Amino acid sequence: MNFDCRAVATPTREVATWIAHLRYSDLPERTRQVTRCAILDTLGCGVYGFNTPWANMLLSWARNGGGRAEATVWGEAAPSLRAADAALVNGTASHAFELDDYHNAKLHPGAVVVPAALAMAEKLDAAGEKLVTAIAAGYEVMIRSSLALNPSAARLRGWHLTGVCGPFGAAAACASLLGLNEEQTAWALGLAGTQGAGLWAFNADGTMSKRLHAGKAAHSGVLAAELAALGFTGPTQIYEYEDGGVLKAFSDAADPAPLTSDLGSVFHLDTTAIKPYSCCGSTHSYIDAALELRRRLGAPWDARRRVKIGLSKVVDVQCGFAYAPGSALNAQMSLRYVIAAALMEGQVLPLQFTAQKLADPALTALAARLDLVPDPKLDQLYPVHFAGWVAAEANGDWMRVDVLDPSGSPAAPIDARGITEKFRGINPQLPVDEIAAVALAIERHSARDLLTRLAAGAARERHTAR
Repeated sequence: MNFDCRAVATPTREVATWIAHLRYSDLPERTRQVTRCAILDTLGCGVYGFNTPWANMLLSWARNGGGRAEATVWGEAAPSLRAADAALVNGTASHAFELDDYHNAKLHPGAVVVPAALAMAEKLDAAGEKLVTAIAAGYEVMIRSSLALNPSAARLRGWHLTGVCGPFGAAAACASLLGLNEEQTAWALGLAGTQGAGLWAFNADGTMSKRLHAGKAAHSGVLAAELAALGFTGPTQIYEYEDGGVLKAFSDAADPAPLTSDLGSVFHLDTTAIKPYSCCGSTHSYIDAALELRRRLGAPWDARRRVKIGLSKVVDVQCGFAYAPGSALNAQMSLRYVIAAALMEGQVLPLQFTAQKLADPALTALAARLDLVPDPKLDQLYPVHFAGWVAAEANGDWMRVDVLDPSGSPAAPIDARGITEKFRGINPQLPVDEIAAVALAIERHSARDLLTRLAAGAARERHTAR
């Protein structure tokens, strides 16, 4: 669908009109494929996320609230929560251990859009084609919202863009599933945008608040769409209004053009990245480089070697802090820790973030010795490319590995088979092939079919981990 924007007065209304008119037949096959993979990857991350205490705390809170049983906690046999609360819980679980997908617009769309869309689709018993259409709309709107803010500029003001832009994506997906008209969809976007939030202050002490941002954004989007369906109005200039519009409020370098440029013909969601490592996506190129150095120079790693790491300004602010043993999140956001783990352990997966590993004297010592070097050339690349380099000294010479785009990005993609194996690796107790068969052919099924298949093999053992 190539959308003619000439009759639309504002960017908000143009985006709303595109959502309201988007149909499955408008999606390119590549976009459909990416969306199916996103469903499978997010489900795997979410089911694993319920092994964490923070996801279980939120589930306990939601259970205490009561309400209608409209949607399922992933892995359970029957609906037990309102749709908005299921989105909140499943979204938080999906973002619970830094395994969920990300986009170079500096946000995590899957952990927001997929839980919101699945909860609404389950409530409505929507067909698979409608679910795919809704998720594609949600990803696209969420990503474009961040691009319009200028993600680096908004991040340097302290905003976590998953929380800021996520409500737009969740609302877009739910508005699509509910069949809202153009006006109602504009209200939903307005109600979503006024709930957007998420601050990077979690980095001060590695607290659980980051895990909440994705779930809260999913919840906000469901709420926004459901209220709009009831006639609850929201601002129809939520992006562009001078006094309190999102673009001006959240960024000093915003530009509305990415919201609508090539809308309907270019799908930014096609460039979503799948995580092979259990940590911040901005560190993944560095992990690739460190693993390659380990391969070239041999294992076990000689911790006496000098190591230098090139940094862009945003990555330095976000991940370049001095590492000290603390929470799993603190380590997952620490460039120093994840490179030390890659060099010494040869992998950066959940096992590298146990309490024992976080306090390992050898890892901690190596992390402290790494030399972080500002590199203006990386500033020019980031965030279009999550680029990085690592260099190590060996026999008096320096060996450097540069990585422009990390593993899992569109330049080095992880396909459906790789996502299935990732799912299996973190959820070995589940019949992964059966779940993948439904998720990767979701157009022939429904959201309820998928969740029933997930529950059939998930005799979940919730336990406190890490």
